[in-house]
Amino acid sequence: MRIGVVGLGRMGAASAARLQEVGHELVVWNRSADKTKPLVDAGAQAAASPAELAGKVDAILSILTDANAIETVYRGQGGLLSAELRGKLIIEMSTVQPETEVKLADDVRRIGGAFVECPVGGTVMPARTGKLIGLAGGEAGDVARARPILDQLCRRLEHVGPVGAGASMKLAINLPLLVFYQALGEAVTLCRHLGHDPKWLMEFFADTSGGPNILKVRGPAIAEALAGGNPAAAFDVESIRKDLRTMVAEGKKLGASLPLAERTLAVYDEASKDGWDSRDGASLPAYWPSRQG
Repeated sequence: MRIGVVGLGRMGAASAARLQEVGHELVVWNRSADKTKPLVDAGAQAAASPAELAGKVDAILSILTDANAIETVYRGQGGLLSAELRGKLIIEMSTVQPETEVKLADDVRRIGGAFVECPVGGTVMPARTGKLIGLAGGEAGDVARARPILDQLCRRLEHVGPVGAGASMKLAINLPLLVFYQALGEAVTLCRHLGHDPKWLMEFFADTSGGPNILKVRGPAIAEALAGGNPAAAFDVESIRKDLRTMVAEGKKLGASLPLAERTLAVYDEASKDGWDSRDGASLPAYWPSRQG
């Protein structure tokens, strides 16, 4: 299939490379054109604008930073909504509030396109190897049409409801992880004076009743950070802060308070001021102990 990928940050680039690897012909666009080069070198075609990309493909995936980026890429000059989208499939994979996806779906459908949202759980390596968790929202027929593409990116794909449901579920599954990073940092603060090896400590925590799956997956990276290292960034602190702000905003829209998310965001904002924005989220359990001296 001829697929367009719009947005080549870490996740967009990894997802595009995966689709290219399994045999799809790609057309790509990114605001910073230099990010298209690795994919173009591997055989993809670069488009000069999102609208130009839309005219060359059957399906479009967008993986963008936030609602402002969606506004620019879809509704700005040369944006996707200025192109002929009749009969084309749009798969929108950004992490934003549900209302952003609902409004965008209405606009796409109004001009004859099909729309599925599918934010994902997982970082760069799962994206590159087709092992993400997909949270699809949309009409059943549209999700069925998108499934052959999404199945090549996801080890598990769930149709969780209409457009907007995927965004709600993505915020929900990310919240415990982001709060846990802070909780783990506080736990380490209570026992670091014992001088245990960080690798052993993470292995031990993973075997206890409070040890979530992330310790089995990212335990070595967390241990590296606790030992003073800086693991390669897959889901950085800046992106985590953006997601937490989105969660808090969605909670307020629903009339609910999220005190753990709000306090965790405040701590991560402190980390940002201390220069941690570009560090991987797995480094965050090391931040609070370091702040305590």
